[in-house]
Amino acid sequence: MRTLIITGASKGIGFKTAKLFADDGYRVINISRTVAADSRIENHSIDLSGPDAETITRTLLDDILEDGVLSLVHNAARLINDSAADSITADFRSMLDINVVAPHILNQILIPKMQPGSSITYIGSTLSEKAVANSYSYVVSKHAVVGMMRSTCQDLQGKQIHTSCVCPGFTDTEMLRTHVGEDQEILDSIASGSTFGRLVQPEEVAETIKFAATHPVINGTIIHANLGQIEN
Repeated sequence: MRTLIITGASKGIGFKTAKLFADDGYRVINISRTVAADSRIENHSIDLSGPDAETITRTLLDDILEDGVLSLVHNAARLINDSAADSITADFRSMLDINVVAPHILNQILIPKMQPGSSITYIGSTLSEKAVANSYSYVVSKHAVVGMMRSTCQDLQGKQIHTSCVCPGFTDTEMLRTHVGEDQEILDSIASGSTFGRLVQPEEVAETIKFAATHPVINGTIIHANLGQIEN
């Protein structure tokens, strides 16, 4: 059976991605602190930023997974408001634990189980290749994700496992709405930054992730899913 292992699939882009793979007959395993509200999704509550995350995750996946064609989607992420001048070191470390270290842990556990045809898809961001003020930790972590994807591609040469980084534009998710304090004026301003004049929908990103994960020709590259950003 084809299997999807995805992090943070309880809502937003992750939930839409999990549903899309389930619709296609995949076994879907969600590693998240909260439950995805779809009976087809196997939910396993693990705090990927916790001190025992690697041990707990390895034990779980060794118990429930055999070697096979696996699609791994690194979706879980945190976003906070901070700047280079005032970022609290503990918060910075916590951000890296979720956005960078957790994908590393899962790679270490799952790559040995991956047969040819498997894939690893990282979820980056518009801020993987640019920066805005007051998103310091997030920007740093999402730039690191691109480097991890590119290194993964090179290190897996000859294994017929492909990898990519899907970088959504500003997407209408709970995370974005919380980040801007549910301020519709700000959301409208953000939406005006795309050539379509609207926010990306989670379903659109999910479809892009599915395409990247199931087409080996997409390997070692970034896919921008942003409706075309207006460059000033």
